[in-house]
Amino acid sequence: MKILISADMEGATGVTWPADVLPGTPQWERCRRLFTSDVSAAVTGFFDGGADEVLINEAHWTMRNLLLEELDERAVMLTGKHKSLSMVEGVQHGDVDGIAFVGYHTGAGTEGVLAHTYLANSITGVWVDGVPASEGRLNSLVVAEYGVPVVLVTGDDRTCEDAKGYAPGARSVAVKDYVSRYAAVCRTPARTAADIRAAAREAAPLAVRHEPVQTGPFTVELEFDAEHLVGAATVVPGVERSGVRRVAYTSPTMYEGIRCFKAVTTLVSAAVEEQYG
Repeated sequence: MKILISADMEGATGVTWPADVLPGTPQWERCRRLFTSDVSAAVTGFFDGGADEVLINEAHWTMRNLLLEELDERAVMLTGKHKSLSMVEGVQHGDVDGIAFVGYHTGAGTEGVLAHTYLANSITGVWVDGVPASEGRLNSLVVAEYGVPVVLVTGDDRTCEDAKGYAPGARSVAVKDYVSRYAAVCRTPARTAADIRAAAREAAPLAVRHEPVQTGPFTVELEFDAEHLVGAATVVPGVERSGVRRVAYTSPTMYEGIRCFKAVTTLVSAAVEEQYG
């Protein structure tokens, strides 16, 4: 049994505001240990449940946040940027039996601690075939095309609720309860590590590869916080204006859909000038 852990940071234990996840800040230095604790607990739990291999894919910002030296020594970690499938890199090789979304969060425009989709503020909403789509939902559609089930999701309570829509059979752990985008009632790392380990152990038997699910084509729509970002996004072939601050595109598979999404967000990010006002 091989498990892939897609590890994001906004949904980690104790994380509640931007400085907690911004590389180089004192708060990030502190919170990356809490993040590492969550991920390591998941690794240990999966091995408790019978896993033979666990690959961790760093999925937050620089993708260089986890402390390798503090992880369960049986795991291996893929760290660094510029990966074909970004947050779920590694799922495409045909040897992954189940995937865990650890430290995940809710999508842009919804309730949740540090809620966003790929970009912190420029994107105000994402929909796939008319359904609001968090990073979890987007990534679940990608991994389904490789026959890999989502077996565990951790984050705030709103993230666990969101996961019921795209991975209803998965185990989930709320490490904190949403109060506002920048506030939460947080559990201690000792408690969340125990909860995550127990949930991962229970989730391990769910890691059974199935036939790939091909449900495309997919129509993806994005809404931005400024009109000029539509111009940046429509540089990508196939991406068309669908509203004053919206664009949409259709892809035959979610593999192609997520790669187009990456291209759009890269261009949009580059089109945002310095803060003002």
